[in-house]
Amino acid sequence: MAKVELKQPVVKEISEKIQNAQALVLVDHRGLTVAEDTELRKKLRAENVSYKVYKNTMMNFAFKGTDYEQLADLLNGPSALAISETDPAAPARVLVDFAKKAKALEIKGGVIEGKLYDAEALKEIAAILPKDQLLSKLLGSMQSPIANFARVVKQIAEKKAEGGEAAPAEEAPAAETAEAPAEEAAATTAE
Repeated sequence: MAKVELKQPVVKEISEKIQNAQALVLVDHRGLTVAEDTELRKKLRAENVSYKVYKNTMMNFAFKGTDYEQLADLLNGPSALAISETDPAAPARVLVDFAKKAKALEIKGGVIEGKLYDAEALKEIAAILPKDQLLSKLLGSMQSPIANFARVVKQIAEKKAEGGEAAPAEEAPAAETAEAPAEEAAATTAE
């Protein structure tokens, strides 16, 4: 069998994986121990990120004519691909976090939603929380003012029910604004 016939299935496999990818990150995995590599793969799987080592020439052929062609300059030395179809920040988040412990792991760069990012930019992207956490923070910030308003209304109702009269919140600022025009009028007549 010719070399080309052996390479075509690998190129096709890479092409299929990157077809629906939202993010692709290239790393140099040299120097990782077997235990570290196993731990890294486990963390990536937990985030639904596929991770595999391919030959640079195979990746180069698969990237031709896609958004990932921008990575051609980074295809030197041993390279592994981390691909996510669901969360664009997931590969960067896991790899950057893991690289803090395993100094041998070098992040080369990546393409997220069609845009090329270097290793430093991927560190910033890694700080983005997962989608579910961002949504929960958003909902929490939307519910907070409503909950505070409900508490205030309840306290006012309870105070009125006890027979006490609730003092209007706007009374003090209104008194200050009433005094200000009188002082200004006195100042203009004195001149």
